Amino acid sequence: GFHQRHGIDAISVTTHGASAVLLDASGGALPMLDYEHPGPDALAAAYDAIRPDFARSGSPRLPAGLNLGAQLHWLLHTQPDLRDRIAHIVTYPQYWGWRLTGELASDVTSLGCHTDLWDPWRGEFSELPARLGLADRIAPARRPAEVLGRLRPSVAARTGLRAGTPVMVGIHDSNASLYPYVLGQAAPFAVVSTGTWVVAMAVGGDPVALDPARDVLVNVNALGQPVPSGRFMGGREFEVIRAGSNAVPGDADRARVLRDGLAILPAIEPESGPFRGRAMRWSTDAHSDGERMVALSWYLALMTETCLGLVGACGPVIVEGPFARNRDFLAMLAARHPQGVRCAASASATGTSAGAAMLALDRAMPVQTRPVAPPADAAALRAYGDAWQAALA
Repeated sequence: GFHQRHGIDAISVTTHGASAVLLDASGGALPMLDYEHPGPDALAAAYDAIRPDFARSGSPRLPAGLNLGAQLHWLLHTQPDLRDRIAHIVTYPQYWGWRLTGELASDVTSLGCHTDLWDPWRGEFSELPARLGLADRIAPARRPAEVLGRLRPSVAARTGLRAGTPVMVGIHDSNASLYPYVLGQAAPFAVVSTGTWVVAMAVGGDPVALDPARDVLVNVNALGQPVPSGRFMGGREFEVIRAGSNAVPGDADRARVLRDGLAILPAIEPESGPFRGRAMRWSTDAHSDGERMVALSWYLALMTETCLGLVGACGPVIVEGPFARNRDFLAMLAARHPQGVRCAASASATGTSAGAAMLALDRAMPVQTRPVAPPADAAALRAYGDAWQAALA
């Protein structure tokens, strides 16, 4: 129906990282593990003995299955016949590309997403696939903007799409948000991709010692280049504290939060982010949902500022995704940013889909952004942020 109304010229796939699909010789898919499944933790010590260190992989050690290598290790050791059944392993966007084209690939952005399987500095697989005995099973790594293949005739016949419709290799979602700026923005700059995860990606930033204990990692962009990144589960944290409330804060709520010093101290989601292992607490009691929402938005902005600092971000900061429409988040981030350095919010409802679409385009207009000026009460917001940092220390 969409093709009849608008016409489909190409297909591009984007989805989350830390995931892969195992295919058997007939092309059947074995069940894909949820990266939050706790199973891999049971074999953590054995996995730690074979995984490459951070200096080689750019991947911090993460719980559950957030390191894709840990998923594969656990599956191989808990399903004894699995190794003989695996013919191919494809990263998640490329599973859908395979379904559409019959062509096998992995992509550098998905392999570079805290998998332990990739060396982001050398642009090649780490030693882990060989240690797992899977070096010949993982599909070849390709760049996202390459054409993976053409639509299978059977799919074209079922959908009415044009035979030979190109399907791009595909891309990890946070890197899809970054891609338009990699093409059109002069370094240095940073992009904050917001969704379930908030990922702060520094392009051309200051050299800093990256601390994997703070959930800092090295992503790989669509051009195959390493990108220091800090992250936390901001979208999940937003939903936990919001608890279904649709309260719209007013100026009175903001004034009371500043007056009372109402703040959330990390971490709402203690398994990830720069303050892993800490227990969340409120500095004092909130008196309304409006106050709670203000404190939540400021907490998320201060967590984002922390991540930007950990990866050496400098230059303009561009916010993508749902938080680009959060007034209080943007106000705090702009107030806390160094004077004279621009903050901007993407005008796109979702930079992820825009970036994925650009994989299939020879030319594209730059993504539209709107500047975010420091608010009139910037000094008060800076003082609030200073107090938040002091409470952490």
